[in-house]
Order: sequence, then C-alpha cells, then structure tokens
Amino acid sequence: MNDRLKSIFGGSVGNLVEWYDWYVYSAFSLYFAKVFFPPASQTAQLLNAAAVFAVGFLMRPVGGWLMGRYADRHGRRAALSISVLLMCFGSLMIAVTPGYARIGVAAPVLLVLARLIQGLSVGGEYGASATYLSEIAGQRLRGFYSSFQYVTLVSGQLIALVVLLVLQRQLGNATLEAWGWRIPFAIGAVLAVAALWIRRGIEETPAFRTSVASQEPTAARSSLRELLQYPRQIATVVGLTAGGTVALYTFTTYAQKFLVNTGGWSKADASRISALTLLVFMLIQPVVGFISDKVGRKPVLITFGILGTFGTVPLMTALAATRDETNAFLLLVAALIAVSGYTAINAVVKAELFPTEIRALGVALPYAVTVAIFGGTAEYIALWAKNAGHEAWYFWYVTACVAMSLVVYSMMPETQRAMADD
Repeated sequence: MNDRLKSIFGGSVGNLVEWYDWYVYSAFSLYFAKVFFPPASQTAQLLNAAAVFAVGFLMRPVGGWLMGRYADRHGRRAALSISVLLMCFGSLMIAVTPGYARIGVAAPVLLVLARLIQGLSVGGEYGASATYLSEIAGQRLRGFYSSFQYVTLVSGQLIALVVLLVLQRQLGNATLEAWGWRIPFAIGAVLAVAALWIRRGIEETPAFRTSVASQEPTAARSSLRELLQYPRQIATVVGLTAGGTVALYTFTTYAQKFLVNTGGWSKADASRISALTLLVFMLIQPVVGFISDKVGRKPVLITFGILGTFGTVPLMTALAATRDETNAFLLLVAALIAVSGYTAINAVVKAELFPTEIRALGVALPYAVTVAIFGGTAEYIALWAKNAGHEAWYFWYVTACVAMSLVVYSMMPETQRAMADD
C-alpha cells in the first residue's frame, strides 16, 4: 500500500506542475495580453490571448499521439518524465520573451511557439498520467485513486490563482502589467524540474510490465492502425469528452474573465472568487470518484449530463446579473459540483475502455482531439459571442455540447469492472 501511495503521489505531483504551467497563461492573460499584442480594447486583446490559448490546444493531439505511443511502447513512467520536461521549456520561453513594444510581431510569434510546446506536453501528460494512475490504483478503489489526476489538475489551476492573488497584493496592477506577470512562468519552469526529479523515482505499473513480457515487441505496439481497431471505444471517448471539457473550461478558466468582462467585477475580486470555488472543486473530486466505485461510472456521468443540460443557461444568466460575492461563489460551486460528475472519473472511464497494450494512446489521442476542438475553442467562442453582442448564444452552446454527451453517457456500457487485465 505504501508503494502504491508513493507511486500515486509521484504520478500526481508532475500532473500538478504541468497544469499549473498550463493555467498560468489563462490566469495572467488579463495582465500580459497588452504586452504581446498591439493596442486595442480589453475585449479585443483578450480575444487575441484566447486565440493563442486555443492554438496551444492544436498540439495536444500531436502530443497525445506521440506520448501515447511512447507510453505504450516504453513505459508510462518514461513518458511522464518527457512531458514535464517539455512544459518546463515552454514556460521558460514565455517568462523571458520580450513584448510587442520591443520586438514587434516576433513577440506573439514566440508566444505561439511556447504555447505549442506546452500543448505538446499537456497532450502527452493526460494520457500517460491517466493510464498510470488507473493501472497503479488496482480495481477496488480505482475511481477514488484516479480522481487524484483532477485533484492535481485543479490544484495546479488553484495554485496559479493563489500566485496571482499574492502578486496582486504585493506588486499591484501596474507592476504586474509591466513585468510581474513573468514571475509565475519562471516559478513553473523551476517546479517542472523538481517534478522531473520526483518522477524518476516512481515505479512502472505492473500492468505494463506484464503486457510487455507476454505480448509482441515494443516496436510493434500501439500504432494508429491498432487503435483504429477500437472504433466504438474511440467514439465513446469523443462523446464522453465533448460536453465535459466545454463545461470544465467554462466554469474554471473562463469564469474569471466572465466575472470581470460581463459581471463588472474587479480583477482581484474575480480572482479571489475563482480561487475559492476551485478549492471546493478540488476537494470534491475524490468524493465523486469514491461514489463511482460504489454505484458505477455511468450513473455519475448521467447525473452530470442532466444537470449540465438543464442548468447551464439559468446559472450563467444568474451569474452575469449578480453583484453579490456570496451569490457568485455559490453559483460557481453549484456548477462545479455538477461538472465533478465528469472530471472525477472521465480519465478512469477512458482507461477502462482499452486493453493495456493500446491504453495510453487510446486514452490520449481521441481525448486530445476532442479537447482541441471543444475545450480549446470554448473561451474564444464565449468572447466572440460577447464581442458580437449575443453573449447568451454561448450559454446555449455549452448546453448543446453537454446534451450531446448525455446521449453518449446513456448509451455507453458500464466500465467499472472492465480492467481485469491489471
């Protein structure tokens, strides 16, 4: 049990650093958008920053494919180490890149390049860490232990916001906009080096070792052709992910900007509300994962689908109108409790769909493609609708995506007992 907990911690801590680095971009874009882009309105500059955020998602399928194959051929642990090293390099690039005023168009070009590297890293991280945690956990409490992938994912986002709140208090808006926004990216690069050192000490999963010993050589494993032999599982991952990822990015990364840009909140107040809601969201994940170990994955997913389909429009409408901090907090917590029905167990469900020899690629690639299409564009679509004067269109867009996933949840098989090969 101690070795298992050590491995779960080692697999999770790198995931925390990866997602801290990924979300720092979104948390601090309110400050650095004007540094990398020509002068314009706040919404236009945020739109440019959101476009670069979306571009980073384009590399996630490439990362999912490359790292998924590598994890299935050479081990989950090795892939996890490479992914965190790439994230370190991308964060360091953003920390040191000069602004538009100094190097002109080269500034956004280098920003895009850094986000592409980070997208490659995150695309590989998700499949490798989801597979590693699912295989190392064992069957009885797989939902509970696998939920720590999203505990650390949300922790990374929460730490990014805490760093933002501290810097807001210590430096002030003027200093943050001038150079202070570079500090969290430098912190992320240092943390990534520490995570790399920790991950080198974790053990490989028994499922992978057994699979390698009993099946074909690693050079013949985990090809795209082999993955395409599982069309139903691929379609399930796509349908499973679409609504969940749109809802996740709406009520986490975009919520902060929504409070500022639509609700009229100050940047500091919006950041504080977002941080508090993320803390609750993080603590909920193991609870929902444990519930799924008792009642099954499917009922939990269906609950999210129903709540998201019927609750998104009224909740977003109320959030746009409220000027009370407690009400804003409770509305976002309600949304994230519902989203937890997806986040806490989506990784383990995907892992349970595929056999060991193709699992990392099967989890990573279709997920990354879907997130690139739906999650990566969510914030951009929201800001586009806002800029066009029809913000409510986005509320209905989220509703439609979740409703589509609800259909998949209703039709998919229960996966809880599927990983009998561990």
